[in-house]
Amino acid sequence: MQLQQLGRHILVEFYNCDSDILKSHKKIEEYMKQAAIEAKATIVESVFHHFNPWGVSGAVVISESHLTIHTWPEYNYAAVDLFTCGGEVNPWNAFDYLAEKLGAEKTETTEVARGMFDKIKREASEEMDLNNFSHKIVD
Repeated sequence: MQLQQLGRHILVEFYNCDSDILKSHKKIEEYMKQAAIEAKATIVESVFHHFNPWGVSGAVVISESHLTIHTWPEYNYAAVDLFTCGGEVNPWNAFDYLAEKLGAEKTETTEVARGMFDKIKREASEEMDLNNFSHKIVD
């Protein structure tokens, strides 16, 4: 399959979620990491912060880009970005997993194609291998 874009970016609104889960720094980090695994992404690292009195923000950096979240338990709401690159990773698998784990009763999504190849190739000074584009972990 020839890729036509560098990445897929899904902007997600999760409504009517379980507020106890949205308050839990531990559960949110666990679920976001597992969402990356469900998408078949490679986790590089993660960072999460618990706000006082509640709410969690965090990011899971993956070799293929990132997954981020911010929760508003007082409104039973979470905003999530699922940004992945490459043909092997499927951000919709992460979406399905999170919708279930957060107990979302309603969701809204927008998918944005990132880095359209026809535009990139016009700007690039050399040919690109459009089927082999990924980041590598450097120690």
